[in-house]
Amino acid sequence: MKQTQHKNKLVKLVFTSLFAALVCVSTMMIKIPTSTNGYVHLGDAMVLVSGFLLGPIYGVIASAIGSMFADVFGSYFIYAPATLVIKGLTALFACIVANVMMRLLKKHQTMAYIAGGIVGELFMVLGYYLFEATVCGYGFVAAALSIPANILQGVSGIVIGVLLVIILQRTHVTERFIGKYGFLDR
Repeated sequence: MKQTQHKNKLVKLVFTSLFAALVCVSTMMIKIPTSTNGYVHLGDAMVLVSGFLLGPIYGVIASAIGSMFADVFGSYFIYAPATLVIKGLTALFACIVANVMMRLLKKHQTMAYIAGGIVGELFMVLGYYLFEATVCGYGFVAAALSIPANILQGVSGIVIGVLLVIILQRTHVTERFIGKYGFLDR
């Protein structure tokens, strides 16, 4: 019994680390520069996938750490602490909303994932807006200039993230690898 618990903890640690690396790499791999010295990337898709598949604890950890390391490795040091919190909460809100919607909608998982993604990504847009307006000192008007790029990043994250989760579920990858270790108890 104890050996099984240790194995489950180890597997959860490995999957959390794997998803943190996937978040980091997908954030850094394709960067589309924006006029506000930032960039649009695919990392939000993996943030959502992490939240949806690993759940509210491990998905948050993977999303927060992976995104923060992408900022550190990309020399966006000032954003790293904010990213740790914002991306972690993005995954958390997406996961919670998707789980609640799955219970309500029963057979409409795709709609539940989309709803979770929308809530999570709206938080991301708001979080970076407030961070840039206050901590970075851009002011509320200048910080608003980054909203369209963040919305684009969020929308692409939702589309790609939901598609990835649906594909993984339909090919039963999530059942064979993630589901059997109890990340989510739906």
